[in-house]
Amino acid sequence: MGRKRKGRAISGWLVVDKPAGVTSTAVVGKVRWALQAQKAGHAGTLDPGATGVLAIALGEATKTVPYVTDALKCYRFRVRLGRATTTDDAEGEVIAESDTRPDDGAIAAALDAFRGEIMQVPPQFSAVKVAGERAYDIARAGDAMELAARPLWVESLEMVARPDADHVDLEMVCGKGGYVRSIARDLGVALGCHGHVASLRRLWSGPFDVEQGLSLAQIDAMAHSPALDACLLPLEAGLADLPELPATPEGAARLRHGNPGMVIASDAAYGDAAWASIDGRAVAIGQYKAGELHPLRVFAEG
Repeated sequence: MGRKRKGRAISGWLVVDKPAGVTSTAVVGKVRWALQAQKAGHAGTLDPGATGVLAIALGEATKTVPYVTDALKCYRFRVRLGRATTTDDAEGEVIAESDTRPDDGAIAAALDAFRGEIMQVPPQFSAVKVAGERAYDIARAGDAMELAARPLWVESLEMVARPDADHVDLEMVCGKGGYVRSIARDLGVALGCHGHVASLRRLWSGPFDVEQGLSLAQIDAMAHSPALDACLLPLEAGLADLPELPATPEGAARLRHGNPGMVIASDAAYGDAAWASIDGRAVAIGQYKAGELHPLRVFAEG
């Protein structure tokens, strides 16, 4: 028999407006402590220097994390032109400089190459694995490495401000696995002037918006109280981007035992990821096939 987890068996989502200077893992720990929760995780890492939406899943909501992680996300970021750094952000050492400063027209034209399906090489200081080691561990040891390019879907990338000749503010909507630091680095290369991320803020992630976010100070102030419990969003909030399929009572019973269950027709197409519900409560997530949901994850009742 496994050892029972300590804490409360609570489920739902808490949206945090992460400040700069803390890791995503530390924020998860803070939320878990404040809610005395048995289980918690986040839907998409933010670098320590980045701010904005960090959605924390608790209990049964952790089963929905992959669907939020796979969803589109929106970033507002500032690129410092004229300097390349070891980390592709302001935390690293400057390794190249240029006096060239492109005008707004040149920047706007260069952005075309970063929209749609692109190939992106992760930063040297990133969490990707190379022969079983994290890239950032290899980079910290002073070793350079060849990282393979990865596909990224960029829904949109627009210039929103040009505060001065050295900086440009961009807003990007992209899919899973995007490195904003790589966009800044590669844009600098394309413009012939170098570049790195000076600041980064995630405005939304899937169904979660920064306006919903609590600060760490607010979480501290409400820790271990019903007031913080009241800020929890239901686990179904993490499924807002997927079709909801009301299940028949018999279908729900089958789904809860891990078997395909009958659901009422909706706009879901054959093979779509979807979730089944009873009275608005999630029963299971799975794949829709000809009137049935084939479950991949089943939610506990209650």
